Amino acid sequence: MTHPRGEPTAKAPARKRDPHGTRDRLVRAALELFTTQGYHASTTPEIAARAGVAEGTIYRHFASKEQLLNEIYRAGVRVFVTVVREQPAALPCAERLQRVAAGWRDVAIKNPALVRLVFVSRIRPLLDARSRDAATELRGEIEQLIASGKAAGHVRPGAVDVWADIWLQVIGLMLERVANKEWAPDQAGPRLSVESAWSAIAAPGAPAAAPLSAPLPPSPPAASPPGPPAAA
Repeated sequence: MTHPRGEPTAKAPARKRDPHGTRDRLVRAALELFTTQGYHASTTPEIAARAGVAEGTIYRHFASKEQLLNEIYRAGVRVFVTVVREQPAALPCAERLQRVAAGWRDVAIKNPALVRLVFVSRIRPLLDARSRDAATELRGEIEQLIASGKAAGHVRPGAVDVWADIWLQVIGLMLERVANKEWAPDQAGPRLSVESAWSAIAAPGAPAAAPLSAPLPPSPPAASPPGPPAAA
């Protein structure tokens, strides 16, 4: 291009595309909106505007708003499943559950929206088959852990799925309150919740859960859960 005086003008550098960054911004925007104002109230124009992209960009990464929700949900569930699987199998059931609760609490500190999506929001009717399988997998990990404690005589007799329900309900309450900043992570509420969750399922004379470990140092909220590759 030539300047009106005939002098050549510098060409503006072309903006480099960053599909991974764009996808990450969409995930962050959708996660925040879905867990603050609800899935149905969050429109694709709002998600796009918050991510700083055109609405049509959403559909280059996700087939629909429903797919966007489900991919975020599955990625979030993987975060919590990973915490369970990281606990050494040789540890007593009480200590493994205590470590799981501490790890999940630390997720609530760093990424409260993720806790709200997986444990608080009422999105079950919106989940596709893969997401329902992911939810079942997460619950199955807890049931398997509790079953190991029952086999060792540390969990009271009865149906493992009932004990898993009770433990998850109490821990879910703790996570919700930490995520909503109603409870500070180093106050009594989280510690008492973990102790109560174990006491509710422990066999008489079973070893008590260790004190809840200190939370990780505060850090900015995580941008988004790890998700599938951009081409998914």
